[in-house]
This record gives sequence, structure tokens and C-alpha cells, in this order.
Amino acid sequence: MWFDSTGLTWINPSPNMRSLTEAALYPGIGLLETTNLSVGRGTDTPFELIGAPWLDGQKLASYLNSRRIAGVRFIPVRFTPKSSVFKNEECGGVNIVITDRSRFQPVFTGIEVAVALHLLFPADWKIDGYSRLLVNTDTLDRLKRGDSAEELVRSWTDSLENFRRVRERVLIYK
Repeated sequence: MWFDSTGLTWINPSPNMRSLTEAALYPGIGLLETTNLSVGRGTDTPFELIGAPWLDGQKLASYLNSRRIAGVRFIPVRFTPKSSVFKNEECGGVNIVITDRSRFQPVFTGIEVAVALHLLFPADWKIDGYSRLLVNTDTLDRLKRGDSAEELVRSWTDSLENFRRVRERVLIYK
């Protein structure tokens, strides 16, 4: 269920999460925040934009759109954050547009972006910063080796299923 189907009024949980779209993008795009990449903080649409002065938005958008990631499209843009990473510096990047919320997978999308950054901009994107929020050494090592987003996500399957079984026993609401 999406929040807007509840009929309740949206209350920003953060000054940087002003909309349901930004909240939906955050789990995957937010992971990139501790790298040398702007996630759009300091713009009117944080988490809907990513970029950097060294980033070719056309190249990134073209690659990501060719991946046909379910429920999302990427549009090349230029933007200048007013605060945070790359404050007052023009950045090349992409605007991330959710096209089908029923198919959109935020973490998978974020992993696809990380794979693309490593593949397309290996000398510019500081991949090691990704580990701070990712907190998964195996996934970072696999990303550095060039595994696909599908392979990275598949590598979590057993651990995730085990976590779900353990979690099920302590849930109060079902």
C-alpha cells in the first residue's frame, strides 16, 4: 500500500523528504549519499536527482534506461545544489522518475545506479564511500569485481529469508 492511498495528509518526515516520491527513492538513492555524489540535497527535489561535476548525465541516463529497470526512467539534467555536497557547483546528472510504483524496487534501483557509476566512471566515483551506509563488505567487494545488480541482490537471498523467518516470530502486527 502506498501512503497516498490511505487518504491521510503527508507530513514531511524530514526537510529533505518532501514528497512520497522522494520517500520512495530514498532507500536506494540514499545509500549513495556517503560517496562523492550529490543526491540532490540543496535542491527542490532531493533524492530525485543525482549528479556530480564529473558526471556525464547523458551517458548515465542512456546506460540506465538501456537496463530497462522496472518502474523507473532516467532523464539527463544539469543542476546546482544550494547546500550539501557540491554546494554551488554545477553538476551533470539524472532526474529519476518513477513511472510504475507497482513495479518499482527502490533498493534494486539504487544498486543498478551504483553498478552504473562503477562501470561508467571508475576513476571518478569514489566507491569506497558506498560502504558507510551499505554496511555490507561482501556486496561492496562484488560491486568492485563487476557483478551485476541482479547478482548482487541474489547474493542476499538466503540471509534475507533467514532474517524474515526470525523477524516473523517477534512481529506484533501481521
